[in-house]
Amino acid sequence: MNLAENRIDTFLEAQAAELGAARNTLMAYGRDLRAYAGWLITRGGRGLLTATQADVEAYLVACDAEGLAQATRARRLSSIRQFYRFAVDEGWRSDNPAIRLQGPGRSRALPRTLTEGQVERLLDAAPQVGRVEVEQVRNGALLALLYATGMRVSELVGLPLAAAQGNPEMLLVRGKGGKERLVPLSPPARAALAAWLVVRARDKRRAASPWLFPSSGRAGHLTRHRFYGLIKQIATHAGIDPDAVTPHRLRHAFATHLLANGADLRVIQTLLGHADLATTEIYTHVLDARLRALVEAHHPLGTTRRKTDPEG
Repeated sequence: MNLAENRIDTFLEAQAAELGAARNTLMAYGRDLRAYAGWLITRGGRGLLTATQADVEAYLVACDAEGLAQATRARRLSSIRQFYRFAVDEGWRSDNPAIRLQGPGRSRALPRTLTEGQVERLLDAAPQVGRVEVEQVRNGALLALLYATGMRVSELVGLPLAAAQGNPEMLLVRGKGGKERLVPLSPPARAALAAWLVVRARDKRRAASPWLFPSSGRAGHLTRHRFYGLIKQIATHAGIDPDAVTPHRLRHAFATHLLANGADLRVIQTLLGHADLATTEIYTHVLDARLRALVEAHHPLGTTRRKTDPEG
């Protein structure tokens, strides 16, 4: 397997584990990225990780010249953009050459998020899910830490025990590409973490592990796939459609709720570990969309109110 195939497969595995991407979606991503990688080879031997913005633009022009439908070209750009976003997160490259490119007649999709009420229900439900106390307390800590910090799920499950010792007010997170950042812990998150450390220390099998969230699997700690399954169980217990809840959507909720409550975009960029502010700016569009929906639903002249008003 060559390097490009390896990177594409890693990307697809992460999409399945972290975002719960459907099989058809993964197949489409794979087809699009392999077609793009094959085209790059014809462009002077370029590779996925060395391509420039000009290369991506030239590829879109080539797709248009090939007579591909607008929807197909838009989907290919979306696949390429998602891959490069993941590549930046993983530290494979320092920039996303497709992030500023506009699709053919289609606007950039906004990330789906969760309301503050839905998150509260998830946080309340998490400590109630599990066969025994140690699992219940662990699940409560996992959800509390994820929402309090906006960590990627891979960063959360891979936390070393040393990062949480001493009742810390901040966690040192080692992100993609080995980049480190400090993320503050809210009082509820600190309480959930402290409770987990107490229960964890009483469990002889877990107490000896160097990982904060140990597992008997090969990795030694909880995996992305296992956490994905857990969050679906927690959503069901909370009375929320499990299809609407993924670990990455909680990360989006963290950023969107911070922004809605007045946080600076640069601060959110730092907390999320984004290398490029343009990646973080998508949350301003999410907030704009939510505000428009509120106005349309509740303002006397809103379109939703006019359509439903029996006297309108």
